[in-house]
Amino acid sequence: MQLALTDEEIAFRDELRTFFTTEIPVEVRERVHHGFELGRDDFVNTQRILNANGLAVPNWPVEWGGKDWTPTQRHIWLDEMQLACVPEPLTFNASMIGPVIAEFGSQEMKERFLPATANLDIWWCQGFSEPDAGSDLASLRTTAVRDGDEYIVNGQKIWTTLAQHADWMFCLVRTDPNAPKRQAGISMLLMRMDSPGLTVRPIKLIDGGHEVNEVFFENVRVPADQLVGEENRGWSYAKFLLGNERTGITGVGRTKVKLALVKERAAATKVGGGSLLDDPLFASRLAEIENELLALELTQLRVVAGSSKGEPNPASSVLKLRGSELQQAATELMLEVAGPDALPYKAGLGVASPEWAQRTAPTYLNYRKVSIYGGSNEVQRTIIASTILGL
Repeated sequence: MQLALTDEEIAFRDELRTFFTTEIPVEVRERVHHGFELGRDDFVNTQRILNANGLAVPNWPVEWGGKDWTPTQRHIWLDEMQLACVPEPLTFNASMIGPVIAEFGSQEMKERFLPATANLDIWWCQGFSEPDAGSDLASLRTTAVRDGDEYIVNGQKIWTTLAQHADWMFCLVRTDPNAPKRQAGISMLLMRMDSPGLTVRPIKLIDGGHEVNEVFFENVRVPADQLVGEENRGWSYAKFLLGNERTGITGVGRTKVKLALVKERAAATKVGGGSLLDDPLFASRLAEIENELLALELTQLRVVAGSSKGEPNPASSVLKLRGSELQQAATELMLEVAGPDALPYKAGLGVASPEWAQRTAPTYLNYRKVSIYGGSNEVQRTIIASTILGL
C-alpha cells in the first residue's frame, strides 16, 4: 500500500481543509472540539452547507449527490472533517438509510427520499433494537401484517437515538413469523414519526442526557410502497447498512482530536516539578494509544480500498471493535487528567472545578455505548472469527 499522499491528494486534502475551517461556523466547530452538546439546527445547518457544496454524501452514487472519488479521497474527506471538528453528516441519513435506498430502493423511492435525505430535509432514526433483540437482532418481534395497500405494525423499539428529532424511521419488522430461519422473515419499512399509534418516550441516560428513546407501535398503518426492496429481505439490507455503519464508527480523526486535547490539558496539569505529560506511566499509556490509533488508521485505509465497489468489507468489524476501544481509552485518559475535578456534575462556573473537567465524567460514561451500538464488540469478535479467520 502506498502510504504517502500524492501531490494531487495533498492538493485535495488542502482544499478540503480550507473549506472545513472557513465555511463551517467556527462556533459550531468549537463546541464539537470541546465536547459541548449541539442542537438540531447545528446539525441541519452544517449538513446543508456540506450538501450545497457536494460534500455531504460522497459515498452515494454520483447521480444522487455522490462523488467519483478514490477510496483514499473518501478517507481524506472524513479524516479532515473530523480533524476540523465539523459535525459529520447525520449518520442515519448519510451512512445508513441513504446507501440502502440507493442500492435497493425503487426508482420512485430514490426520487422521493434521497435528495431530502442528503440535505437533511428529512431527519431519519433507526428502528432496529428491541428490549429482547439487541445484539441478537434476528430475534426481533415487532410485527408488520399486510392489509391491502398497507402494513399494520405492532411492537416496540428501544435505544432509538435522536428519535425526538426524527421525521422518519427506517424500521426492521417481522413480516413472516413462520419463516424457517428467523432472519428470513424480516422486512424493512419506512414510516413517518407522526403516524397515528406511534409513541416516542425518552430514556434518561447515566450522564443525565436525553439521547435515546423507546418507540411504541400500536396498529400503526404504513403504506406498502414504503417497503424497502422486497418483503422478507430486510436482513440482507440490514447487513449492508451495518457494514457501512461499522466503518464509520471507527472515528480515527475524532480520536486524534481527543488525544490532542488530552495532551493540551495534561501539559497544563502540574505534577511535582513538571506536568502530567512528564509522568512516565501517563506518557507511556498516551504513546501506546497513539501507536494503536496509527495502526488502526492504516487498517481503515486497507478496508476502505477493499470496499470500493460499495460492498461492505467484513473487516469493518475490526474497525468497529478497535475504533470503539480507542475512543473509550481517550475518554479514560481525559478523566485521569481531570482527576477529582471531574466529580462535580453541571456545577457551572461558580466552583473551582473547570467546566471542561466537569464534562469528563459524563463523557466517559456516555462513551461506554460505542462498544455496543452498531453490533456489540462481542458480536464483532464472532464475525471476525467466522468470516475473516474461518474458525
